Amino acid sequence: MKKTILRFGAYGSITICILFIISWFVLDHLPMYIQEVLGFASMIVSLSFVYFGIKHYRDKENGGKVGFKKALAIGILISLITALIFGLLDMLYSQVLNPEFMDEYYSEVIPDMKASLPANELDAKLAELEAQREQFSNPIFLFVFMASNVFVIGFIITLLSSLILQRK
Repeated sequence: MKKTILRFGAYGSITICILFIISWFVLDHLPMYIQEVLGFASMIVSLSFVYFGIKHYRDKENGGKVGFKKALAIGILISLITALIFGLLDMLYSQVLNPEFMDEYYSEVIPDMKASLPANELDAKLAELEAQREQFSNPIFLFVFMASNVFVIGFIITLLSSLILQRK
């Protein structure tokens, strides 16, 4: 079981890193909202290895059987590995490789807000954005936030995969 978790956790981690690098170099000219959608799509693609890891364990290591609890444990650990690697990658990107990312992000988001929100809502949203900018400048907060985003998506995929793949 440990080999399966490490193997498919590595597959998910490598996939999310490759997709991140592709989006950084190839898709950086796209608007931020499209990049966000593609980012979530890459998380889902990389976390598909949760399903394949549980299936591999069931079919190749456990004689075609896996209970819900065991499948859940395998999926959670695969998701955790992928989430931790992505948290580290995102922290490295925003703190070392592209420290201007937050400024670029906010310079694109603020004009959109000014165009779409009434003045009373705009002031509140701008104050909220400034507070978020301060939080995201803390590398530990950024790591925890990004890793937890990936982990939550991985947990949902784990639940679905565990329900689909369980066999007694």
